[in-house]
Formats: sequence, structure tokens, C-alpha cells
Amino acid sequence: MQARSSVAFDVQQRRAQAESGLPADELGKGVAAEIALARRESPARGGRLLGLAKALVTEMPHTLTALRTGQINEWRATLLVKETACLSAADRCAVDEELAADIGTLAGAGDRAIIAAARTAAYRLDPHSVVNRARRAVADRHVSLRPAPDTMTYLTALLPVTAGVAVHTALTRQADAQRSAGDSRSRGQIMADDLVERITGTAGGIAGIEMQLIMTDCTLFQGDSEPARLPGHGVVPAGWAREICVQDQDQDQGQGMSQAQGLSHDRDRPLNVWLRRLYTAPCTGELLAMDSRARLFPAGLLRFIQARDGTCRMPYCDAPIRHHDHIVAWQHGGPTSLGNGSGLCESCNHTKESPGWHAEPRPGPRHTLEIHTPTGHSYQSTAPPLPGTALGGTSPPGTAFGGTSPPTNRRQLLHRAKILKRSRPGGSLAAGGQAA
Repeated sequence: MQARSSVAFDVQQRRAQAESGLPADELGKGVAAEIALARRESPARGGRLLGLAKALVTEMPHTLTALRTGQINEWRATLLVKETACLSAADRCAVDEELAADIGTLAGAGDRAIIAAARTAAYRLDPHSVVNRARRAVADRHVSLRPAPDTMTYLTALLPVTAGVAVHTALTRQADAQRSAGDSRSRGQIMADDLVERITGTAGGIAGIEMQLIMTDCTLFQGDSEPARLPGHGVVPAGWAREICVQDQDQDQGQGMSQAQGLSHDRDRPLNVWLRRLYTAPCTGELLAMDSRARLFPAGLLRFIQARDGTCRMPYCDAPIRHHDHIVAWQHGGPTSLGNGSGLCESCNHTKESPGWHAEPRPGPRHTLEIHTPTGHSYQSTAPPLPGTALGGTSPPGTAFGGTSPPTNRRQLLHRAKILKRSRPGGSLAAGGQAA
């Protein structure tokens, strides 16, 4: 039912776009994003779901019937569509008829068996398309980084088979040699460490990178258990964050910054750690604003937006931020300010510029914006809470103002500000601010 509804919606929107005068090569722009929002999915997955729906409804009726009657699940229907994507519509229909999943041809088959059957049938019908698809796949090679549990990450490389085998063989040989020489690390540990050292050229892989690790002052200085946040990765334990930022006695606080020396937990290499103080409003956790009259966001404001948003602000999208966007367009009078700025991935920023899409700032416990789609639906996006701020917008006990309740009047705010300023030479604090 979702597949049929998606195809009908796509046809309706394309017709409406054509009637409004949109060029033919832009018809369908933004449709997948609307489907993604309606299904509470990321925009990228919305595009894949729409493509799956169109293939099933228009070209693979046997697979659609098998899905409807429960003979195959959605993932295996996706595999059949994916493995026939290089074929023409007529050849794809022929493969669908040959496999005929709706009459039990694939009963009991696992994922690999289904992939093999679809590839065999596709190659039999159009071998040139299958070969050309393999050649074009080389252009899709890339490296990606995804968060893993326990402050780990998945570094993944999509490579041609020859290159992938060569890399794995080189790492394996080196690991076997070191194990034979008495290295106590496991084979997998040696391969992982060797990969990092070969690519970065340094032991432990630390080569002057910047990590925007965000935590409360209580977590850093007082051993508080409030977790920290690492943009691009997510929430990390407080103890691990403190290990990364071990303070040294020699601090340079003249510029409102401090440089400390820490130790790498595995190779005992000194790290240069810079602390940049961000100030948040009490209770809400809202970062204090800074404005600019320029169209482009200045570097300081970009860092603020990056720290506040973390990932793309389109609902259900958690892709990395690539564009820093004016919520209300600059040419329409939108200011270059923290309140009118948001971080978006490249795809969502292009979608937002499509006809019928617009956004506007909204009041909320933290930075909030509302996105309107061409069909009249609205979706709100609220910035994620910074460490030390609960989801509801109130500060957890023990994290604000050294563990006491936040002050409620201006005199108390100024008093707290003076105390904090005296305790941190060279620092400054706006009234009502909380160090983060």
C-alpha cells in the first residue's frame, strides 16, 4: 500500500509541477524528501523507498504481489529491484516474470540465493548492461566514517576488488610478521593500528586534527557524570572525554582559551588540547547569539552553528553538516545570525530551495525552526540538547552553577557572573550565561 501510494503521489506532484511551468529535467524534485518526512525517514532513504516503489509498481508486478501476500519481505524485494537496476524496463519485467516470486519460486531462499538468482537472470538477458554496471561501479569508490558503540568508529572503504584484496593482504602479512616476532597484540589489533599509522604517518594517528568535544565545566573540572558530545559521532562517556582533555598546570588563559597537555591512552604521545568556552542560557541550554551583517557566516558563527546543531537539521536526517544555511533566505531579508542559521547536508539544502519549500524560525526551548512542504505539511526541528541540558529544556540538578539551582533574578545572575570571572583570569561571561 505504501508503494502504490508513493507512486500515485509522485505522479500527482510531477503533474502539478509541470502545470506550474517547472522545466522537464526538474520534475519530481523534492518528492522523495516529502515522502521521507511523511514516513519519518531520512531524505536519502526516502529517495530509495520511492525508487523501490516505482520499480515494483510499474515494472515488477510479480515481486509486488509476493510482497503484498507476505511471500517475501521488503528487504528481499529491495534486493530483486537492486540487482535488476541496470536493465531496461522490458528486461526487468522479463526477469520478474522468470523468477515469479509470487508463485513460490523463491520459497525458502536466503538473501544470497535471491541475489544470485536475480544476477543470473539479468546477465542472461543483457550481459552488456551487467558488465557496464560493474565498470561504472569503480566511480562509486569512497571512504566513510560512522559512529560505533563505546567511543569507537567504523572506517569503511568501498574499493575495486583488486585494490581491496591488496590492502587487506598487506595488512595481514604485516600482522603475521609482527605476531611471529612476539608482538602481544591480536592479529586484528595489529592490522587496525598498522592501517592508522600507514595513512596518518604518525603513531596513534594523531596528526594535528581538531575535535569539537563539547562538555559541561562540571564534567571537565569536577568529575561530573554528565556525558559529553562529539560532533560527527554522538554522545560519549564523561570519563572518556576527561581522558582526552587531561589538564596540565601550564595554562594560557590570556585569550579566553587554555592550552593543556594530555597523554594519548595508547601511545603516550602529548596532545595539544585547546579549551574554547561556550556560554549557554540557564535552564534552556540555548547558545548565546552573535550576529553579522555579511551574507556569508563568519568563522566564529560557523563554529557556533556546528556546535549547536551537530548534524543536518532536516527532521529525521542525521547526515553530516555540509552547508550553513539561512533559514529565511538572505535575499528575502533574512539576517546572517545564529537564530537565522542552520546546518544542513548538501542534499537537504538543495531540497529546501525547491519550489514550494520554505522555512522559518520558531520559538522553542532551544533553537527551533519549522519547515513547510509544497503539499502544506509542516515539520519542526529543534536543536539537540547540549551536555548539561535535559530534553525538556531544563538543566539537570548538579550541572548548572556548580550543582546549585540556577539563579532566578538579575542580581543573582550578575553575582554568579562576577564569581566565575574572578575564578577564570582573562575570561569574560555575559550575565545569565552558563559555561559549557
